[in-house]
Amino acid sequence: MFNYRAKYIWHFFLFTFIGLFSLSVNLMGQQVASLQGQVLDKLSGEPLPGATIFWKDQSARGAVTDAEGNFTIAIPTLPASLEIRFLGYQGISREINNKTTDLKFFLSPDEMALEEVVVSERREDHNVLSTEIGRNEISGETLKRIPALFGEVDLLRGIQLLPGVNTAGEGTTGLFVRGGSADQNLIQIDGAPIYNPSHFFGFFSVFNPDALTDVALYKGNIPAQFGGRVSSLIDISLKEGNTRKIEGEGGIGSISSRLTVDGPLFSDNSSFVLSGRRTYADLFLAFSPNEDIRNNQLYFYDLSGKLMWRQGEQNKFTFSTYYGSDFLGLSGQFGLGWKNWINSFNWNRQVSERLYLDMAAYYSYYQYLIGFNDEENGFDWSNDFSESGIRAALTFIPKEASEIKAGMHTQLYHFSPVDLDPAEGSSIAPLATNPRIGWQNNFFIALKEEVSERLSLEAGLRFALYQQIGNGVNYLYEDNDPEGSGMVTDTLEYRFGEKMQHYQGLEPRIAVRYLVGKATAIKGSYNRNYQYIQVASNSSAGLPIDRWVPAGRYIRPIRADQVSAGIFQNLSDNRWELSLEGYYRDFRNIIDLKQGANVLFSDNVETEILTGNGWSYGLEFLLRKNVGKTTGWLSYTRSRVFRKISGINRGNPYPPRFDRPNDVSLVLSHELTDRISLSGTFIYTTGVAVTFPVGSYVVDNQRVPLYNEQRNKDRFPDYHRLDLSLTLKNKDKGRWWQGSWNFSVYNAYARKNPFSYEFRDIYNNDIAFDRGLGEEVSSIRPGVVMTYLFGILPSVTYNFKF
Repeated sequence: MFNYRAKYIWHFFLFTFIGLFSLSVNLMGQQVASLQGQVLDKLSGEPLPGATIFWKDQSARGAVTDAEGNFTIAIPTLPASLEIRFLGYQGISREINNKTTDLKFFLSPDEMALEEVVVSERREDHNVLSTEIGRNEISGETLKRIPALFGEVDLLRGIQLLPGVNTAGEGTTGLFVRGGSADQNLIQIDGAPIYNPSHFFGFFSVFNPDALTDVALYKGNIPAQFGGRVSSLIDISLKEGNTRKIEGEGGIGSISSRLTVDGPLFSDNSSFVLSGRRTYADLFLAFSPNEDIRNNQLYFYDLSGKLMWRQGEQNKFTFSTYYGSDFLGLSGQFGLGWKNWINSFNWNRQVSERLYLDMAAYYSYYQYLIGFNDEENGFDWSNDFSESGIRAALTFIPKEASEIKAGMHTQLYHFSPVDLDPAEGSSIAPLATNPRIGWQNNFFIALKEEVSERLSLEAGLRFALYQQIGNGVNYLYEDNDPEGSGMVTDTLEYRFGEKMQHYQGLEPRIAVRYLVGKATAIKGSYNRNYQYIQVASNSSAGLPIDRWVPAGRYIRPIRADQVSAGIFQNLSDNRWELSLEGYYRDFRNIIDLKQGANVLFSDNVETEILTGNGWSYGLEFLLRKNVGKTTGWLSYTRSRVFRKISGINRGNPYPPRFDRPNDVSLVLSHELTDRISLSGTFIYTTGVAVTFPVGSYVVDNQRVPLYNEQRNKDRFPDYHRLDLSLTLKNKDKGRWWQGSWNFSVYNAYARKNPFSYEFRDIYNNDIAFDRGLGEEVSSIRPGVVMTYLFGILPSVTYNFKF
């Protein structure tokens, strides 16, 4: 059966490829002579993505530079005048007399420009003209203007302010995009995935804003070259260094400091970027009069670097690396640490004036370790997993406004055994689970075509072949049902590389844009995505010890189908962006844990989970202002999320914890003067879905809450918060050092947003009463104790550039 299906799908994929290739050949036969070039910043030598190029008196038919500043434009009758424009830079005109290629154009920043120059990979009217739907961007400069928790600028917290993105609760950086869980987001740095993108148990993300360029969130039409997650793609690029001079920037904040330095490496064809950040909360602990507190440890740090070099005009190579580490130690008795290590190598080659090759290799590693120092119950518990991959893509541009991309992506997942090693004399038994290995091969092809002046089309097809391979074991269960009694009847062992289970999936994707007017577009898209690894966890916030499991004999891959449509309009000569998007997403093979499940130490994870389906739908509104003294956006999302899994909630639909029907975000930044700017954010969301007890009972003189079978039928109170910040730049006295002060207030009106509720007995009407102190108990009553994390939190950060 599998061979027949595989043969059928391969034929379908082959015929599709042949059809698109035939179309490319036909289009290639229609091509005309073209001019190639690159647009660069005159001062730094960095490419300017999104610059506009057109022939004089023919501005309607032009080109836009890509991420490397490159462009290709059809040549009219020569001689002709070529115009190059970019926001915040002085435009230039160049007389072209022959069909010369590989020209470089250097633009100078406009000294008279009132707005801050922000290099972005998009043109002003990109919101309307592109086929992209469900895509949002945040630049590094925008992130730095958003008020921050403890003064720590955070990428993921900035993304939470975009429409369609929810959180699990106060202070966390976990993202829940259009009804998907946190593990359903592909977060990648220079093409390499990162599995735990947070520091401090989710309070901060691992990304240093000084080391980043623009960040793109895809939650609608995900390009065919990306896959492996069903909810969203967050594509992050580390910035390339200045090829002309050494420069740097950094900051000294309330709990951490950071520094980034970049510049030319050997010549103006190569550059480097080095970036580091570390907290120093643990340094202050040493001054505590309490010896137990002095012996505690609490810190995180991260280091990143990027090397770039060009070989001639056709080849560009980059190597990126990131290392981050967290550690929490309590009085030498308990320790918890985790770390990420990511490496990626990218090669971009211009094969010809219309053919481009992109190749990448990466390695992503994650590890955590827990130690408990106790004579009777001491242990060391560790686990790690990794993903290695190679991606190759060919991009062919047969004519202006057309593009064909095809390639492949190979991935190897390795989940090491969970290792529980008891200390000498400990009563805890040792435990080691079996490793799990997944091997996935993906093939993709995509076409972009401007069918007419009003109609544009983007279509893609991705095909994945996934196998769980040895070494490893498959357990056989009574009645072949691990969700039943869970009784193991036999064990199948597999040698290294031997096939244990296979799956395959075809992922069609299509997006259409139709221009109603010059500044108005209607867009629609359909996407299918498969996900072959997922997290089995009873925490929605995302913890360092979450258990990742690959698809196998009993756990099928997740499948998600999404339909979305929207209207997009730019106002006031592209100063304002307005969009309204609606979506419906259908999930298959979603997993959730049984009541009281324990998956951390189990080698039989499939006996602790239940499988079912889900769906989500919503409407997203976004009004955004990108230029002027006042910038920012207003977003509102109305959405619902449901799961339906047999064995949970009596088999009836239920909302997951991150279902928040109403979500409002307002982000504003205003420049009062050249030196003073104000920023503020206001957030309002429906409270998270939870299950409150319906009663209680007493066991061994302790009151225990009683829950019914209904899941998440209750809610926390609505969440809302106002954050404010003021930035004061030092006077510019022509020095090589430029500094500024940022003063932030998190939760400005001291809203007590609940983090948790505890249902327990209250003694003597005092929630802090401790029976262990031996004081007389005069009264006992059942009560509810609310915990909130933050009141008003002021912070100050000194930022600098040189």
